[in-house]
Amino acid sequence: MAKLKSLFSFFERRSKGRDADGFPDAWLDTLAELPLWHRLPEADQKELQGHVLAFLEKKRVEGANGMVVDDAVRVTIAAQACLLLLHRSTGYFPAISSIVVYPGEYVACWQETDESGIVTESEDCRSGEFAGNGALVLSWEDVGLAGVDDEGSYNVIIHEFAHLLDEEYRLSSSTGTGENGRGSSPWEVIFEHEYHRLQHAAAHCRPSLFDHYGAENPAEFFAVLTETFFENPCPFKLRHPELYAAMEELFRQDPASWPGW
Repeated sequence: MAKLKSLFSFFERRSKGRDADGFPDAWLDTLAELPLWHRLPEADQKELQGHVLAFLEKKRVEGANGMVVDDAVRVTIAAQACLLLLHRSTGYFPAISSIVVYPGEYVACWQETDESGIVTESEDCRSGEFAGNGALVLSWEDVGLAGVDDEGSYNVIIHEFAHLLDEEYRLSSSTGTGENGRGSSPWEVIFEHEYHRLQHAAAHCRPSLFDHYGAENPAEFFAVLTETFFENPCPFKLRHPELYAAMEELFRQDPASWPGW
């Protein structure tokens, strides 16, 4: 497969993470409670600490509906978000300035206008979303469910922060990585092919390594891919090798090779 590195050269923009000097011992205790932390190589653990420090200098983490936010909550969120930023320069998700954390699922109102101009308003329960007003919203209960679904791929923090990367770099759009529209680059060809495979599996109620929710649209597919890449990389690499290789180039990481599996 053609190398994809040049397609993702835009990830070189922005500032590099700071060093990990002064990382509090209590924060290390919080990291030690995260399964993904123990899977990382030692050098990546050190780099991640620096990113966590920089991230928490830039972002507010606030509670809602009685949620008490302490350092353990802040570090848990920051560490899993910054996992997506290893091995490259970063702007630390510039679309947001704060993360709002609810104790559990929360009710969100939405509005939709159909082709006839008819407006439908409703509400539903959600576990996380980018609210579009500079805030990313998370359910703390769902944060604790990371990796415990049937496939072991669920991670609401990784999912929602993958949406932010996609929003910033248009990774799932037809104009984000190629110059001539969808299908013009290796990334687009692989992404589109696998997206349609998941849509077909979902339409026929067939099992897939990827959550069927990813068949909703390309943006959700990218977020689901990112969850699976970090939470369930070995089956991903075995069953979808070309797509895994593309994600490996994108994130400059090979989670399937981490020593902690």
